[in-house]
Amino acid sequence: MTWGEPSGLEERYQTLHELVRAARANLAPGPWDYLVGGAETETTLRRNRLALDTLAFRPRVLRDVSRVDPTATLFGRRLRLPILLAPIGSIETFTPGGGATAARGAARFGVAQMLSSVCSPGPEAVAAAADPLRIFQLYVRGDEAFVDASVKIARDHGYAAFAVTVDTALYSRRERDIARRFAKPWRQRATGLDFQAAFSWDHIARFRDRWPDVPLILKGIATAEDAEIACAHGVGVVYISNHGGRQLDHGRGSIDVLPEVVTAVAGRALVFVDGGVMRGSDVVKAMALGADIVGIGRLPCIGLAAAGEAGLVRTLELLEDEVRICLGLLGVTHYAELDASFLHHGVPPVAAPHALSPFPLLNEDGY
Repeated sequence: MTWGEPSGLEERYQTLHELVRAARANLAPGPWDYLVGGAETETTLRRNRLALDTLAFRPRVLRDVSRVDPTATLFGRRLRLPILLAPIGSIETFTPGGGATAARGAARFGVAQMLSSVCSPGPEAVAAAADPLRIFQLYVRGDEAFVDASVKIARDHGYAAFAVTVDTALYSRRERDIARRFAKPWRQRATGLDFQAAFSWDHIARFRDRWPDVPLILKGIATAEDAEIACAHGVGVVYISNHGGRQLDHGRGSIDVLPEVVTAVAGRALVFVDGGVMRGSDVVKAMALGADIVGIGRLPCIGLAAAGEAGLVRTLELLEDEVRICLGLLGVTHYAELDASFLHHGVPPVAAPHALSPFPLLNEDGY
């Protein structure tokens, strides 16, 4: 498959650090804190990084790695990386074109996009903007008719799968946003929150009966027990996520959850994971533990805030280079050669974890 034009920003941004710094310079304090913050004490956010940082590599040497292939396949479509742009509410906060700009960047580089139901423009306009592998993500803000209407829009506009977020029965207290008095656009428009709180496994069973041919993703699974129930309900993708540390405080890091979910799923569904992924080595660690696709949320927003569509593409170019180098230095040429034997668990982290700790040339505020 041929992907689009390069970013054109190869000289301007030679490291991810430089993109983070540019994004910080371009964003007002409210949007910046929304990007890097989490719920209450931000413990879950930090544990996402801690889970990744306490994994060390066990590389193998003297293997032919002259041809490393970092591509992947999802829903029959080839991806340049096993990467999904995770759904970000109010992504228009970071780039004027919002979800449409992200779609163009995803298509130009060659990764999948999961579009949030609480961003602008809506799924119709995003579908018209570009044609990456698109997935639609829904916050259940209405009854069964509301859900059915959302599925029909997604299906009619070429979205390959439909995701329901299941970790937002109640909205958390995100104290950075509260302290800034920063009201996100979707939060100001939000209605139907009682439907989110009442959403249950009965609704998932009803969805599968009503839409048997629509691949269903449950985003926000955090235990083997719920992964097992999801598979029993015919869910096609179990998506491990703690909302980037933005919902339940004092949860586990997503990578710590991944092994038990992979075991519980036992090949009956695909497994996606997000949470703290900022570097190519993070992607490789998740793949070694059995993930099929890795979601990134804050990192695409950094690229978009730094330089729009081209900034997103440049972010993905640098991530691809990191993935390719990491695979080669581990002694493998593709993810299929990876397994948990390439990882050593429980090493002490070398830095205190936070949203930007993967970028040691910067401080916690991005400078």
